[in-house]
Amino acid sequence: MRKLFFSESTCKETKLHSAPHPWLPLERGKLSKFSGHAGGSSIDSLMKMQEPAVLPHFKPADYVDILAQIHEELESCPPDGKSCLYLLQFQVFRGLGEAKLSRRSLQSAWEKASTIHEKLIFGAWLKYEKKGEEAISDLLGSCGKCSQEFRLLDFVSQVTTESYEMSCDDESDEFRGSAVVHFRIRDDMIACDRRKLAALSTPLYVMLNGGFRESYLQVIDMSQNGISPIGMRAISKFSLSGRLPYLSADAILEMLDFANKFCCKGLKDACERKLASFVCTRQDAIEFMECALELGCSILAASCLQVLLNELPECLNDEQVVRIFSCTNKQQRLTMAGNASFSLYCLLSEVSMRANPTSDVTVSFLEKLVESASDSRQKQLALHQLACTRLIMKEYAEAERLFNAAFSAGHLYSVVGLARLASLRGNKHFALKLLDSVMSSRWPLGWMYQERALYLDGDSKLENLNKATELDPTLTYPYMFRAASLMKRQSVEAALMEINRILGFKLVLECLELRFCCYLALEDYRAALCDVQAILTLDPDYRMIGGRVTAKQLRMLVLESVEQWTTADCWMQLYDRWSSVDDIGSLSVIYQMLESDAAKGVLYFRQSLLLLRLNCPEAAMRSLQLARQHAASDHERLVYEGWILYDTGHCEEGLQKAEASIAIQRSFEAFFLKAYALADSSIDPSTSATVVSLLEDALRCPSDRLRKGQALNNLGSVYVDCSKLDLAAECYINALKIGHTRAHQGLARVHFLRNNRTGAYEEMTKLIEKARNNASAYEKRSEYCDRELTKADLQMVTKLDPLRVYPYRYRAAGKQAFCTEYLVYYMTTCAVDNHKEKEAIAELTKAIAFKADLNLLHLRAAFHEHIGDISSALRDCRAALSVDPNHQEMLELHHRVNSQEP
Repeated sequence: MRKLFFSESTCKETKLHSAPHPWLPLERGKLSKFSGHAGGSSIDSLMKMQEPAVLPHFKPADYVDILAQIHEELESCPPDGKSCLYLLQFQVFRGLGEAKLSRRSLQSAWEKASTIHEKLIFGAWLKYEKKGEEAISDLLGSCGKCSQEFRLLDFVSQVTTESYEMSCDDESDEFRGSAVVHFRIRDDMIACDRRKLAALSTPLYVMLNGGFRESYLQVIDMSQNGISPIGMRAISKFSLSGRLPYLSADAILEMLDFANKFCCKGLKDACERKLASFVCTRQDAIEFMECALELGCSILAASCLQVLLNELPECLNDEQVVRIFSCTNKQQRLTMAGNASFSLYCLLSEVSMRANPTSDVTVSFLEKLVESASDSRQKQLALHQLACTRLIMKEYAEAERLFNAAFSAGHLYSVVGLARLASLRGNKHFALKLLDSVMSSRWPLGWMYQERALYLDGDSKLENLNKATELDPTLTYPYMFRAASLMKRQSVEAALMEINRILGFKLVLECLELRFCCYLALEDYRAALCDVQAILTLDPDYRMIGGRVTAKQLRMLVLESVEQWTTADCWMQLYDRWSSVDDIGSLSVIYQMLESDAAKGVLYFRQSLLLLRLNCPEAAMRSLQLARQHAASDHERLVYEGWILYDTGHCEEGLQKAEASIAIQRSFEAFFLKAYALADSSIDPSTSATVVSLLEDALRCPSDRLRKGQALNNLGSVYVDCSKLDLAAECYINALKIGHTRAHQGLARVHFLRNNRTGAYEEMTKLIEKARNNASAYEKRSEYCDRELTKADLQMVTKLDPLRVYPYRYRAAGKQAFCTEYLVYYMTTCAVDNHKEKEAIAELTKAIAFKADLNLLHLRAAFHEHIGDISSALRDCRAALSVDPNHQEMLELHHRVNSQEP
């Protein structure tokens, strides 16, 4: 095959993107083809890898302890403190990379908001996080249901109107002057009721009935007080009725200024509310916010704030908006955001950092965040984030001061920043000393060894990286460094095996890029094309080679070196890869098919299914929305809308869409969606018959083998649940005949229920042999063999996918329990060896260190309770309930353990 070359235009681009590693050599516009015989200079370029980033997240050394503290505080704190605690919980989960849990915490912060400011800030944050999901709100609206986070709050009507009127309106009060007082404003005279006007505020009362000259005057000149005749007449009417007449915004602003000068709280409140209704656009919000901050008008400021936050992130490109948020003092922040200033600047900093972490805007917001922090944990987060920004900006002295402050406040992870700064000064010995002091004071974590490895060389470096992977197999850098090192030693196949270790359980774009390089070195351009097309599926704008070249350009270059597939070839390849459970390969084929004139709606839908299997929910939703846009008919579009609603937790509305699609035309996908949603939403055993009927209807409709195999597999599962094993076996066998490889697992279950463990084991072995991603198959097979084989299978599961928690639970339970509930029963009825229990706790602790999992925490809590360590048990219970607040068994264990605490 011919070599690949970059054109001059290809290499002129220098804009950096998320790809941090310049692995591919670029020399005078040429992409060298490196293989096992490539020159050293080409391979050396692979080693030019940037160090792992200092993450700007809240990363407590013991997240379990922090989650437990938060849960305990949530149990006892007043309502006005809950949102701040949920915000902290959000930050913890985000630092752990738990996107789903962090989103739920943000939702809880919004739901538990006790003030208007908190409600609008967290509502805006949710809307920002769900950017691109506005279509879901529209779909819910079509089903008669509203998504509240996307709606602007009509909070003015929710704010209680206080009574500000003074007691001087009592008729027994004697007024020195006449009952009517006239105010001259240039050539106009406005008559006012002296008593009513005096009742608006103490200053007016003193002026109109005190020792001042105005108390005796019938005409008072107000020409120099900034009020127009229209405004003064409106004030007079307000003093009589308590209501504002309809006026322009300018007139109400005059009245607001008058109210502020003369301390008329009731009038000021009414003017604020009226002006709030005028705030519709960003420019309105900018103009009125300046007035609100100057005059201390919190209701008006909140109305303006809502409009501005509703336009995130776009509004931060407006210098006027940035100035409002950046130049406020403490009192103005109180006016604008009440006691939610920290939450506000958390949001603004988050948005700005994503756009440009080194901009002056980001720095300004982070400085306000530091000023707004009110407790130690808030200060740790704010100081660390600002320090990370200063580090990126190469302001090393200020970064060191901030990292030191965060570290001193208790944020242990900030030692990473201090170590990097020491290394930049050429003092790697001091960087190691810093890390060693931290590691000697507590149980070391994976990131500590990863960081330590950066300041070592040779075998010591690799030893620390291996230890980092052992303690936290989710860390990406160690795999990439080991793979690059193997490439340098011209062991390309070994490098490929190393990078496949992490890609087997965690889809990381940078790792796909490195594997792309390995395939180029092996001259396997078809495999390289597969990876670059998978990259483009996940991020269409991804840039490679240190950000210098777009992935699309590289794809076009590689594409020239492979044999072109016809549409029929693509379908055959898709069947083969889908059957072999090669999800990344299937993604690549679909990407290529989308360039043809094939039915794009169907292909985008298949793409979304694969992305869900690969644990890429955001990309999956993007594909599902593209499927909706490219639907060839109304009934097809309704199916995709149903899946969008179902995947976002709106099961009933998803069912409605399926039924609407069936009403137009009976189709496989409509019946399949209805069956799937109904099976998931109903616990009524009688529903099974309906689900069976719907799946049979689906199978009678035209579709391809891929989808019919899935339907047969699902139908078999329903039959197993109904104990109809013969019918289930028939479904699974028919699914296997048309290439649905996963049906081996269902058939194995049937064998097991027929007391044929050997048949079940053999069936799962077939799946393991066929499936490219087979960690789950090993896990399932472990249930059908003796203890030694079970142990070997579960060791293989942990090797292939260390994020699967069942093997840790099994090993911790001493090969006795297949579920947490059984273990709890076992420990309460049997004598368990104390030494073994400590080993079990250590096994669970190893996994908990890098994965916040309910079942692991539940099991460890049960072990702690059994050995009498009630405080540790209670801590694990509280942390587990942070992960799932409604888990019934966990709630029961928490109640029991809590009652034992002294």
